[in-house]
Amino acid sequence: MTQATSGPAQSIAPPDTAIPAPNTRTSARSWGILVLLSLGVLIAYADRASLSSAIANHEFNRHFAMTAAGRGWLGSAFFWSYALAQIPMGWIVDRYGVKVPYAIAFALWCAATALAGAMTAFAALFLTRLIVGAMEAVVMPASYRWMRYNLSERHIGTAIGIFTMGNKIGTAIGAPLAAWLIVAYDWRLMFVVTGALGLIWLVPWLLLVKNDLPKSHDMPEARKRASSVPFRNIILSPVVWGGIVVNFCYSYFTFYCVTWMPSYLVEQRGLSLGQSGLYTFFSFAGIAVVTLVAGWAADRIIERGGDPVATRKAFVVAGFAGGCTVVLGAYSNSLDWALFWNIFSLSCLGLASSNNLALTKVTLIPPPAIGLVVGVQHVAAGLSGGVAASLSGWLLHVTGSYDAPMKVIVLFLGLGAAAAAILLRPEWSPKVAQDA
Repeated sequence: MTQATSGPAQSIAPPDTAIPAPNTRTSARSWGILVLLSLGVLIAYADRASLSSAIANHEFNRHFAMTAAGRGWLGSAFFWSYALAQIPMGWIVDRYGVKVPYAIAFALWCAATALAGAMTAFAALFLTRLIVGAMEAVVMPASYRWMRYNLSERHIGTAIGIFTMGNKIGTAIGAPLAAWLIVAYDWRLMFVVTGALGLIWLVPWLLLVKNDLPKSHDMPEARKRASSVPFRNIILSPVVWGGIVVNFCYSYFTFYCVTWMPSYLVEQRGLSLGQSGLYTFFSFAGIAVVTLVAGWAADRIIERGGDPVATRKAFVVAGFAGGCTVVLGAYSNSLDWALFWNIFSLSCLGLASSNNLALTKVTLIPPPAIGLVVGVQHVAAGLSGGVAASLSGWLLHVTGSYDAPMKVIVLFLGLGAAAAAILLRPEWSPKVAQDA
């Protein structure tokens, strides 16, 4: 087994986990495909965000006769199937490559999004959201596996910053685009347009990305390589569990914003649906910019000799602390200050975004297990979305106010900061089997 010979990885991973990515430099083509991956996740998150504008629309809610609790269950449908499909999707991309599984799943989730516009019964609409969630589960395992094998360690923070800008911008543009389509036309056309437009992405993906589906005679070796980190070693690793907790807590806040922010701005702060989409855009544009800057800044500190784990942990903890300011908006009597804290808190969370992902999905994880580990950790992300959507809906139903949901966010952010500080240690990374 070959030791890592460049970048900071050799100083932070023990010998049996320091398996290098095949490439030690990042080519121009790789940067181009990274941008394509970012666009893919942008489309995925735009499709998710479209529902948040729909459930803030009175006509949509009347059509399906939904209460606040029902809206919460519909918002959570995506996340339950997303969570359940994460491990299977991670297993698939570790064995069958990134290009083909991603393309198939992408086409299916776009089709299901478009079909939602034709649904007339709540159960059928709920089913389309389950399909979208299950198919979008491929995005993270496939994307992080591709990055680990095609990007150098010294660029990984910046690269993940660029990639994660996609999900932030996707949410930022998805909500106002969906709101505009609903206001200008109706919710049916909104689903059709947002689903159908995404299919355009498949053209450059199929043309530009190298086919990494193993040929039949290479399949035994691909399966052996994918199995070199046993699932038992993954599930017993404190780093993996730290990633699960941190990602759950981080995602709880972001998915609360994806699901409920437009409704909060309309119902509690008195904005129009169009205005709510605009301020949702500002919030997610803010976290996108901070994510990129924070990833780049951490890379520069590490390149100058800073400890990679300690550096990225500091950014993660700072981001979670800044996110806690969301509760100040709940106590503000001023609309301007409430909107400020809404944007500021989510933007601050960007300090944690790329640095947390670099630690828990790339730097501290052996490459053969990237897909499966990301799948395991994103079960937590999916569950957090389901919990955030349904718990916030229940708290809103019981209390009649968004104050209680915001207080719960602060509790999770504190837990996430503690987990990052304590559990993300190199010696606790998943171990490669000695006979691999």
